[in-house]
Amino acid sequence: MTISVGDKLPDIKLVKAGEAGPEAVQSADYFKGKRVALFSVPGAFTPTCSAKHLPGYVEKAEDLKAKGIDEIACTAVNDPFVMGAWGKAAGSADVTMLADGNGDFAEALGLTMDGSGFGLGKRGQRFSMVVNDGVVEQLHVEAPGDFKVSAADYLVDQL
Repeated sequence: MTISVGDKLPDIKLVKAGEAGPEAVQSADYFKGKRVALFSVPGAFTPTCSAKHLPGYVEKAEDLKAKGIDEIACTAVNDPFVMGAWGKAAGSADVTMLADGNGDFAEALGLTMDGSGFGLGKRGQRFSMVVNDGVVEQLHVEAPGDFKVSAADYLVDQL
């Protein structure tokens, strides 16, 4: 079952790519008491994700914060080392990189996709959401192959 607006996020262990290395974080703790713009990509360093998705959130970080977002987070079914390297390569100090290495978070949200045809295995779908104190306030899931409703400018316009 796919998560919906009004649902509480599942409490799943993610790994934050921090300056000192990987840091385990429970999603319930991470999202508690703040309003977070969360976006998911199928994979770090993949074409659309690297050329448009992450750079859009880096570029629109101040606009999102001006509209009441406390933090911006990106999740992908990648390991924390890859997520950390991608964050550094993209200059994304304003975006917290959250690794969902086993896909448990994407699975619990009901937002997985099968990338086996491209050698990617099970991945998270491309989406954006606004999470307010652990509860989904907005949810925008892309159709396969699209990049519209999960883009930073789209989310800014929805706030």
